[in-house]
Amino acid sequence: MKVLINFDKNKNMPATLSPKVFDFLKKLTKNNNREWFTENKNLYTESQQNVISFLEDLIKEMSGFDEELGKVDAKKSLFRIYRDTRFSKDKIPYKTNFGASLGMGKGSQKGGYYLHLEPGKSFIAGGIYMPESSVLKELRKEISLYGEDFLKILNNKDFKKYFPELDQDDKLKKVPQGFEKEDPMAEYLKLKSFIVVYNIKDKEILDKNAVKNLTKIFALMKPLNDFLNAPFL
Repeated sequence: MKVLINFDKNKNMPATLSPKVFDFLKKLTKNNNREWFTENKNLYTESQQNVISFLEDLIKEMSGFDEELGKVDAKKSLFRIYRDTRFSKDKIPYKTNFGASLGMGKGSQKGGYYLHLEPGKSFIAGGIYMPESSVLKELRKEISLYGEDFLKILNNKDFKKYFPELDQDDKLKKVPQGFEKEDPMAEYLKLKSFIVVYNIKDKEILDKNAVKNLTKIFALMKPLNDFLNAPFL
């Protein structure tokens, strides 16, 4: 009989992420097939529950600086581990990470936060990722009009310590139509997403104080999210 590991925590202490979560993901990476997953479903269930407990306490802690997060359901914020392989050449059935959207996702119209758990590849992120074209246009207008305010956020000493620059993926080669080539904010107007990323070492995410430590870094993202959300309030 398979015995579920008890991840219950002292209610006075924030949840910690168990090393068993990363152990499960490492095993899944080596055995990414339905037969193995079915036989070891209990390992997934245990890991998933631990991640949800961790997210519950992280969300509670983060709502101290962003009350909107109080509306986020930890379980619903966690992405499914099952991959959609219908239109992909890669038919591996399972993701090898746990990802949670705390108000942030592809095509989102609102700045939010994201947590990615994967052995050796964990990270946290904030901002707006790949917004739809109408939202992207408004964001570019905001950055063009209020460039000084935008740069003040990006150049803040504490912010820059963790986020040296905005993510540059999928950046355009030319300034988009509707904006001047000589715009002082031209390089930022070429971006398709406005996100910052901080890579986390395994020992950081497994630390007993991870909830509080991550919350401090997430809090640095809020001024960026506030700026990005301003045009839509």
